Amino acid sequence: MKVRAFYVLIFWFGGQLLSAKSIVVVPDHSSNLIKQTIEIAQPFDTVLIKTGRYVEYDIEINKPLTLIGVDRPIIDGDYKGEIIRITSDSVVFSGFQIQNVGFSFTRDWAGIKIDNKDYITIADNILLDTYFGIYLKKTKHSIIRNNLLQSKAVNEVNSGNGIHLWYCEDILIEQNQVRGHRDGIYFEFVENSKIVENISEGNIRYGLHFMFSNHDNYIGNTFRNNGTGVAVMFSNFINMRNNKFVDNWGTANYGLLFKEIYDGELSGNIFDNNTVGIFADGSNRIKIINNEFRSNGWALNIFSSCMDNEIAHNNFISNTFDLTTNGTRNNNDFHDNYWDKYTGYDLDKDGIGDVPYRPVRLFSYLIGKVPESIILLRSFFIDMINIAEKIAPVLTPQSLMDERPKMKLNLYD
Repeated sequence: MKVRAFYVLIFWFGGQLLSAKSIVVVPDHSSNLIKQTIEIAQPFDTVLIKTGRYVEYDIEINKPLTLIGVDRPIIDGDYKGEIIRITSDSVVFSGFQIQNVGFSFTRDWAGIKIDNKDYITIADNILLDTYFGIYLKKTKHSIIRNNLLQSKAVNEVNSGNGIHLWYCEDILIEQNQVRGHRDGIYFEFVENSKIVENISEGNIRYGLHFMFSNHDNYIGNTFRNNGTGVAVMFSNFINMRNNKFVDNWGTANYGLLFKEIYDGELSGNIFDNNTVGIFADGSNRIKIINNEFRSNGWALNIFSSCMDNEIAHNNFISNTFDLTTNGTRNNNDFHDNYWDKYTGYDLDKDGIGDVPYRPVRLFSYLIGKVPESIILLRSFFIDMINIAEKIAPVLTPQSLMDERPKMKLNLYD
């Protein structure tokens, strides 16, 4: 066992003078080398693990330590179990490649698991072929930054999530790349946390799955080519700004799904080439402002169960359908949006159309009732009934209109 130790820092902790040291680990033929090093390390030591391949699993970090991988050492679990389990506050784990986590139907094995501890930093790691990637359970005041997580999920039953949070608070998830999991990022009962500048793509269910969580912010992320880009359910005070929802395409796929959420804001986002840009059911008092909807099947599908939402200053460009709904009532406020299908006029040249725009086409309503009718999409007959419904609305909501349609694109900073 090749371990070298030298003292680098002396400081006070808990009223006692402690000496923290750096321990250098060099790979050899010893088994459980990382486990043994953690056992001999003292609280607040720094462990520098040199490049090489370490075949170990069930490694427990049970004291405050900083573990740094030098030139990306590999810790290989050989598919036998969980690899890193953190059971102490104040741990830094950075610079490793974690691979080949075991699979279990009864235990949520992870590449890195934080269990009921706080002030943890997980940064600059690569996680390959893990069941769950980074798993936080009852954790506060922690950072997950600049990690690459790549797995090979083929179905929901035999796969776990990339970054998984359960009962957590004040967590920063920043600049990670997550691919090939069940859900890229999963939040359940998570409060006052941020998801910033991550890329979540190619996950089989959701790029981000978010439930029973309040006062959280998602800023500058990209959700691409997932089953559904993002699902936000049963949550309050959610802000989503400057994200991209791209290529989330399939028979039941959405860029963004809202289910029973309240008092949030969705601004500065781009929805491009999704089956449905936003699907909303039972969601109230949401501001959907300054977003761009481009080349989607349906830009918006807002059920009649949604109330007191403001949809304003958005751009709707080259969508097959701009808006559909499932009822004849409208309890939401549409105004100052740009609709590329608007054919009205602006005689006073104030940039606002003089005639209101009705974005719900009769055919989009009929497709919701009879999906097979989509084969008639480009037919002359459908053009005729859409014109007739526009002149004298019967089935579509009469009050659902933008009374201030913009003549030109809304410009955003």
